[in-house]
Amino acid sequence: MKNTVSAILLISCQDQRGLVAEVSFFISTYNGNIISSDQHNDSSGAFFMRVEWDLEDFNIPREKIASAFDPLASKYNMDWSLKFSADKPKIAIMVSKYDHCLLEILHQKHSGELKGEIVLVIGNHEDTQPLAEYYGVDFKYLPITKASKKQVEEQQINLLKDLDIDLIILARYMQILSPEFVAQFPRKIINIHHSFLPAFIGAKPYHQAFERGVKIIGATSHYVTSNLDQGPIIHQDVIRVSHRDSVEDLAGKGRTLEKSVLQKAVKCHLDHRVLTFGNKTVVFD
Repeated sequence: MKNTVSAILLISCQDQRGLVAEVSFFISTYNGNIISSDQHNDSSGAFFMRVEWDLEDFNIPREKIASAFDPLASKYNMDWSLKFSADKPKIAIMVSKYDHCLLEILHQKHSGELKGEIVLVIGNHEDTQPLAEYYGVDFKYLPITKASKKQVEEQQINLLKDLDIDLIILARYMQILSPEFVAQFPRKIINIHHSFLPAFIGAKPYHQAFERGVKIIGATSHYVTSNLDQGPIIHQDVIRVSHRDSVEDLAGKGRTLEKSVLQKAVKCHLDHRVLTFGNKTVVFD
């Protein structure tokens, strides 16, 4: 199969008759070949659509597609964005001491399975610096104390903005981002954390899970909002455990799940398959 450049439209609006037909007609009118199209109608009456088409014979230059589509978007009062498969988003990863999620993302990028360009790893500890450098990624060590948190966050924000970062991945970054930090990068920060039933909050969650004899552990990846760990969920998964599992077994299985869930969430974002509405997401296959 030939490697072609495609355009991707992500659309959300109130459901109205003729939406799919008009979007498809716009693409076909200018000789576009639709590669994939998916829609979802929410029970609230909202409509969501992702459509991707080949640009090889498309009659509108890439830089003019948005302005050409705008009248149709205005007609239906769409909230929409236009992406291109050839784009390479700039990615920064923030990490503390645990390296399993960082390693997974770096390996996925190295093997060509993840789009984008990882330009920086920011660590509040130096433990993961050798790993970043092994993969040829710049590492910035910015230690944080209670007294220095605001000042360090300002350094981080300036650094990320100077590099024009499109996506920030929290790869087990064990610091709570301030609302001021989060507000600078709306829907551009993806986090990963364990998730248990019941929920265990605070230190040593796997020890708490072991003491309660849990039968399922899980992981959740979501966009970061000012409401801690309550942002729109992108991907989740669970795995069964039993009374035979030690605390170390639970932690090991948890790490495996965390890196898998984070990688899949990041891939969905970079493939432009996620639409957010309120505190929920539509994630197209």
